[in-house]
Amino acid sequence: MQGDFQPTLDKSISKLGFYPELVKDAVADGLLGRDADAHLVQLETHFDNAEFHRHITVLALTGSWLLVAHLDDQQFDESGEAVVAHVNVETLPVSAINALTLSYSYPQPQDFVPGQPASEISLMIAWTGGQRIDVQPADCPDPTCTADHGYTGVAPREDVVMRISATADGAEMVEQARTFARALRAAQLGIEA
Repeated sequence: MQGDFQPTLDKSISKLGFYPELVKDAVADGLLGRDADAHLVQLETHFDNAEFHRHITVLALTGSWLLVAHLDDQQFDESGEAVVAHVNVETLPVSAINALTLSYSYPQPQDFVPGQPASEISLMIAWTGGQRIDVQPADCPDPTCTADHGYTGVAPREDVVMRISATADGAEMVEQARTFARALRAAQLGIEA
């Protein structure tokens, strides 16, 4: 695992400072000792009422397969002193990718010049990956109703959508996302990048 890629991936993970040793261990376990050809690492923060949550996503392309690792944390108790991290690592053959979509944002498009970097990129990767079902009791708008209304739920696909913006992540990160997407697209199409 000491190829040209690994130090760059380790550095990208360490730079973000979000449980770096845990993330690197999970990614190394998923890569099975192989080096990757390209990677993209993003840390996001979101707010939920009075709490904030962070999560990191690592995409690593190696040969003909893609590793998708995701780690988030949450408070395990009311005091917030105990924290638990959830790590999910999925590997899939690049041939399983159904759709690879890259959306670009350019401010002031009337002033666009060829080669101008995008201000934001959204990367969407769809495959026939894992799927979970969230089910909950159906509720009724009548607060006095005691009838059983059955259940309602959703079955979202576990595919990846990443939004990288120059404002939030930096212009360098936007270019890294674009470079990774090109490498993934080339692997998907079976051509040299």
